[in-house]
Amino acid sequence: MADIIIVGAGPAGLSAAIYARRAGMDTVCYEAMAYGGQIINTPEVENYPAIAHISGFDFAQSLYDQATAFGATVVFDRVTSIGGDAEHGFTVSLESNATATCKAVILAVGAANRHMGIPREDELIGKGISYCATCDGSFYKGRRVAVYGGGNTAVEDAIYLAAMASHVYLIHRRNEFRAEDALLKACRALPNLELITPYVITALEGSPKLTSMVLENRENGSTERLEADGLFVAIGQEPKTADFRDTVKLSGGYVEAGEDCRTDVRGIFAAGDGRTKKVRQLTTACADGAVAALAAIDFIRLG
Repeated sequence: MADIIIVGAGPAGLSAAIYARRAGMDTVCYEAMAYGGQIINTPEVENYPAIAHISGFDFAQSLYDQATAFGATVVFDRVTSIGGDAEHGFTVSLESNATATCKAVILAVGAANRHMGIPREDELIGKGISYCATCDGSFYKGRRVAVYGGGNTAVEDAIYLAAMASHVYLIHRRNEFRAEDALLKACRALPNLELITPYVITALEGSPKLTSMVLENRENGSTERLEADGLFVAIGQEPKTADFRDTVKLSGGYVEAGEDCRTDVRGIFAAGDGRTKKVRQLTTACADGAVAALAAIDFIRLG
């Protein structure tokens, strides 16, 4: 029986593994795909404290190397369910049909950015397309960019980018936005921010980087070309929590857990983008991993 099983080997999961192993806990991470999470698709990270420049891939590799050097085991298999309880231990079922047992579980499953689902989108990620304005906005100082979406995140991203970009287009498929009125008022007051409604993006142009996109008017079907150096997609995220909806309480698809990373089930903790929180950044994911690991260690030692 392991002390701690961590579901997910992204920044939150690997950070948790580092803290758990430093405390002498027998720690196993299960990862369904590749370690590192979403950050591996980011060409350059500039906002992680004390690291001025690093690629997302290199950051993930360093984190993985650090966790495994401390003795954490990373197993590439998908956790499909969690059974048991705090008194008798937890049993984790895997896609490979194997099972594993532990004293505490940390859910660090993350969330995936919702994609537009149009041709060339994946090809242009990191080459003009981004899903995080605060991560990548500084690369577009003095340039023309577009934001796609109609909720609070999209409007907040547009306002944030307007402080550095020469011009920002906020594209939404409806005439009415879902964002709060106060945000929309602030958005409309910016001279270099233009609202484009009701349009959807149907095509992406440019090679090797994005240079323009084709927009289609949802009311009359007309199309037009919009030139921009960057496109920030803000149409929501999809937390990877479906396998655990019968295990812990979810809120809006996210694992319900506060800043202490404790779920409603004793012995199960949540860290990173898959838990209920306002800010989902690389730094907050790593911080969650530390908090969740320390909470799990206290649970094991103190009950």
